[in-house]
Amino acid sequence: MTTLRKIALGYFVVLLGAASLNYIPGVTDADGVAFGVFALDIFDDALHAASAAWALVAALVSSKAARTFLVLFGALYLGDGALGLATGSGYLDFGIFTYGVQDFGFGFKILANLPHIALGGIALASGLWFGRRA
Repeated sequence: MTTLRKIALGYFVVLLGAASLNYIPGVTDADGVAFGVFALDIFDDALHAASAAWALVAALVSSKAARTFLVLFGALYLGDGALGLATGSGYLDFGIFTYGVQDFGFGFKILANLPHIALGGIALASGLWFGRRA
């Protein structure tokens, strides 16, 4: 199995974990807020589960499919995190359209958007770097 396929398989595991956060006792508080920072709803869970399925299929199909997943997923999630950092709302959950620009503190915005920025940035960089070397 190539490095690209292994990375995509790793994203499958991470994204499946993200999709399951609401269903693990003790992770969310009484208000449904995970880690005291962000609330995940059924739409977020479905998005993470669909992304996990995409990662798994890509990892199982080919290195080219894994590279395509990493580059596209990475660009989408990194862009969503960057928009969330700038405005307090992302586009993958339609938050920017539903809630518009949010007046959250910068520290909160960093904590809330760091998962998408990190996952997206690492995926994009991996797809571009290892895809170029393949």
